[in-house]
Amino acid sequence: MLEGLMQGLVTVFSFKMILMVVGGCLIGTFIGMLPGLGPMSIIAIMIPIAINLGDPSAALILLAGVYYGAIFGGSTSSILINAPGVASTVASSFDGFPLARSGKAGKALTVAAIASFAGGTIGALLLMVFAPMLASVALLFHSAEYFAMMVVGLSAIAAFAGTGQVAKALMMTVAGLMMATVGEAALFNAPRFTAGIMDLQSGLGFITLAMAMFALPEALYLVLDPKRSNTGGSGDGAIKDLRISKDEAKQIAPVIGRQSVQGFLIGVLPGAGATIASFLGYAVERNIATKEDQDQFGKGSIKGLAAPESANNAACTGSFVPLLTLGIPGSGTTAILLGALIALNVTPGPRLMVDQPEIFWGVIISMYIGNIVLLILNLPLIPYIAKILTVPRNYLIPFILFFTLMGVYIGQNNATELLILVALGIIATILRFADYPLAPLLIGFILGPMLENNFARSVQLYDGIGFIWQRPMTISLLVLAFILVFLPTYRARRARIRAQGVADGD
Repeated sequence: MLEGLMQGLVTVFSFKMILMVVGGCLIGTFIGMLPGLGPMSIIAIMIPIAINLGDPSAALILLAGVYYGAIFGGSTSSILINAPGVASTVASSFDGFPLARSGKAGKALTVAAIASFAGGTIGALLLMVFAPMLASVALLFHSAEYFAMMVVGLSAIAAFAGTGQVAKALMMTVAGLMMATVGEAALFNAPRFTAGIMDLQSGLGFITLAMAMFALPEALYLVLDPKRSNTGGSGDGAIKDLRISKDEAKQIAPVIGRQSVQGFLIGVLPGAGATIASFLGYAVERNIATKEDQDQFGKGSIKGLAAPESANNAACTGSFVPLLTLGIPGSGTTAILLGALIALNVTPGPRLMVDQPEIFWGVIISMYIGNIVLLILNLPLIPYIAKILTVPRNYLIPFILFFTLMGVYIGQNNATELLILVALGIIATILRFADYPLAPLLIGFILGPMLENNFARSVQLYDGIGFIWQRPMTISLLVLAFILVFLPTYRARRARIRAQGVADGD
C-alpha cells in the first residue's frame, strides 16, 4: 500500500494533474449549483474531452473532480431556493432552506461546506485503508439484501413525520411508490399506468418530481403570501452569521463523524449510493437526537443539515470502491465513469491496484486535494452566493420559476414534462397547505424501482419469499427497519407518559 501511495503522490503532484483536479472541482461545483444539471449530465458531456487527454489518470481525476464537485456544490440551490436538482441533496433542503429563510443563509452554506469537506476527506481516508477488504464485503450483498436495504431506506419516513403525522407520511410514501411504477419495469418490457401517453413510457422524471414537490410550491407560496414576497431573506441586505460558534461546532462534530462513516459504508454497496446515504443519515440523527433537538429538525437544525451533507459526500467517495476494485458501478454516475474507463482501455477490477497503481492511488490522492480545493473555493464565495436571498421576493419568483422550468426541460428534453411539472406542483402546493409532508413521497419514488426490482429477483431466485428468513443479513436489515419506524413512536409515547406522571404528581 505504501508503494502504491508513493506512486499516487508522484502521479498527482504535477502541474497537469493539479490543473485537472482544480478544473474538475470548479466545473462540478458550478454545475451542481444549477437545478436540473446533475453530475451525470456534465460527466457524459465531458467524456470526449477526457478521452482526448490521452492519459487515463488525468481523465479519471478530471471526471472524479467533476463528480464530487457537483455533489459538494449541489446543496447550494437546495439551501437557497429549495430547488434540489440532484437526488442526493434533497435531504439538505429539509433544514438548509428553513435556515436560509430565517436569515441564516451564510451559516447554512458554511455548515454545508464544512460537512461536505469532512465527509469527503474521511471517505477518502477510509477508501485508502479499507478499499480491498470492503470490496469483498460488498460481494456478500445479493438481491435479497438490497431489497432489505431499500426497506431500511423507506423506514426513514418516520424521521420526516412531525407530531401526529406518521399516517400522513405513510400515505405520501405509498403515493411515491405508486408513482415509481409508471412506465416500463426493468424486469418486464411492457408499459404500465401510462394512460396511453408515449412520453410516460420511460416513467416520471426525478427532476420533474423534485422541482414539483419543492421549488414550484415555494414560488407559488411567495405569490400567495404578499408579505413574504416583499421582503428579502435577511431583512437589511447584510449577510450575517457566516461563522460557526464553538457550541455549534461541538453539536455537529459527532454528527459529521458518524454520518461520514455510515455514508461511506452505504456508498460502498453497489446500487445504494449517496441518495440513500443522505436520507438514512438524516433519519438516524433525528431518531437518536434528544426530544428538544428532534423538535428543531425540519425547522432549521444545523444537525439536520450537517448529517445528509457529510453522508452524501462520504458515499460519493465510497462509490469508487466497487467501481475501481470490482468494476461494478454503484450508481448512474459511476456507470458513466465505468464507460469512460473502458473507453480509455482501463479494466477496473481486483487487478487494477496491481497492474495500474498510478490510476487507483492517483484518484484516491486527488480526492484529498480535491476536497481542500472545494473548501478553498466555496468558503470565500459564501457571502456572495448567499446574497441571492437579499433580492426582494417578488424579483426572486421569476428566478425560481426560470430555473425550475429550465432544469426540468434540460433534464428530460421533453415539453410534456413541463405540463406534468405544473400539475404536480399545484397538487404539492395543496398538500402543503393541508400539512402533508412531501419528503416521504420523494423517498418512495426514488427507492421504489430498486425495491421492486430486487424483490422480484429475490422471489425468482428463491421461488417465493423464503429469502427473508433464509438469509441472516436480510432479516437483520428488516429488523433494523422495524426499529427505525417504531422507535420515534415509542419515544414519543414514553415522553407523554412521563409528562402525565409529572402532572399527576403536581
